[in-house]
Amino acid sequence: MHAWYQRGMELLGRGSPAAAAQVLQRASAAEPASRSVREALARAQFDAGRYAEAADNFRVIVEASPSDDYANFGLGLALARTGDHAAAAEYLALAAAMRPDAAHYTEALRSVRATLRARDDAREARAQPPGQAGLTDAPGRNEHLDHDDLPDHGGAR
Repeated sequence: MHAWYQRGMELLGRGSPAAAAQVLQRASAAEPASRSVREALARAQFDAGRYAEAADNFRVIVEASPSDDYANFGLGLALARTGDHAAAAEYLALAAAMRPDAAHYTEALRSVRATLRARDDAREARAQPPGQAGLTDAPGRNEHLDHDDLPDHGGAR
């Protein structure tokens, strides 16, 4: 098992994630309880574009160790790549809360939340009757335009 793990890490380090995933899959089958092997496998699967498989492996780690910030981060990224942005935001928020100093955690969370907002905005725009787009939310979703917010052009209010 250790030789497979070492070889998988070597392949991953050399930029061969698909080959690494194959070797690490063998190591994981031989030692399914090994967190380090499972994490390396999940990383290799993610880098190989096998996001659903990576999410499954990161999820196993999170279920065994909910306070593992990296596993929550990896699970969040993998879920985002599969298109499940709502679930991704939950795991990325946990990772960012556990490690507020990790800027890449926070940036990933911001990106996923921005995607969710954009999708919600697009959904709302499609739901509005023709000719009504943009009229109900100006200037912002929860903001109200107050007369005090208008620029003073020298005229009376």
